[in-house]
Amino acid sequence: MSWIFLILGVAAEAMSHVALKETDGFTKPFPSAFVLLGHLAAFMFLGQAMKGMPIGIVHALWAGLAIITVTLLSTIIYRQHLDLTTWTGMALVAIGIAMINLSGGHNH
Repeated sequence: MSWIFLILGVAAEAMSHVALKETDGFTKPFPSAFVLLGHLAAFMFLGQAMKGMPIGIVHALWAGLAIITVTLLSTIIYRQHLDLTTWTGMALVAIGIAMINLSGGHNH
């Protein structure tokens, strides 16, 4: 169940970060409310994920997955094209996430 909450937390965080661009410095009410509610939802989901997984593992996975998700969404939605070095960095983040999961460090 912790994994489901973690994924929901990543999704809420990523959508919230991508929507942050639309707030125009928090001058537009609807996008601003979406960002704030998205962050609140992300922390609520992460709190639930931490019931079954260590804090450090949840945070590392959340941060890494959110970085990758935000980058992919911004590429699709805003057509922000990134260079090969950036995509290599994203691949390294993904490899790090895989290593955390394969290590078994999140078992009790």
